[in-house]
Amino acid sequence: MDQFWNVTSQLLEGFGENCMLFGVTILVAIPLGLIISMGSMSKFFPLKAVTRTFVWIIRGTPLMLQLFTVFYVPPLLFDISFADRMTAAIIAFVINYAAYFSEIFRGGIEGIPKGQYEAGYVLGMKKSQVFFKVVLMQVIKRILPPMSNEIITLVKDTSLARVISVIEILRVAENFSKKGIIWPLFYTGAFFLIFCGALTILFRFLEKKLDYYKV
Repeated sequence: MDQFWNVTSQLLEGFGENCMLFGVTILVAIPLGLIISMGSMSKFFPLKAVTRTFVWIIRGTPLMLQLFTVFYVPPLLFDISFADRMTAAIIAFVINYAAYFSEIFRGGIEGIPKGQYEAGYVLGMKKSQVFFKVVLMQVIKRILPPMSNEIITLVKDTSLARVISVIEILRVAENFSKKGIIWPLFYTGAFFLIFCGALTILFRFLEKKLDYYKV
């Protein structure tokens, strides 16, 4: 029993790193993704082309490769090294998920019929009023399912940070397996299942709250 609690405490400490990576990525990638989506929908062609090329590259390459690139390329080319490996992981995750979120935002905004905007203008609303009072909640309802899927995927993807030696939960479990204790490796699944389960309940609650808004 003492071994179980010792393992649990160390895994919890490692999972704290996963949670920090998850939280910072969400806080930064969502607004950054919205900004990128504005660029990809811009009528200024050079901005639109650059933004969509960036999104294509990020979505078309593995997150693991992006982690290696962020961590190893700056020191090799510019003699810039990261104070800690978590910073490199956060940068890579933010860039990756901002690209994915931007496409979800773009799809949600472009999916709203133009008639919704025109109806607002006919009623004498300004462009900003139409967006916030008529369009915004419909966009949120439309993007919530794919956003929830990406966010839950992000929870599991945080384990990839171990490839640049971030001491997250799977890295801690691997250290136990090197000592001949294999069960902590499978025990880590419980942490991810509980976290993802809580997020699933939260998103289902939000979807029910938004049932009023038809899309």
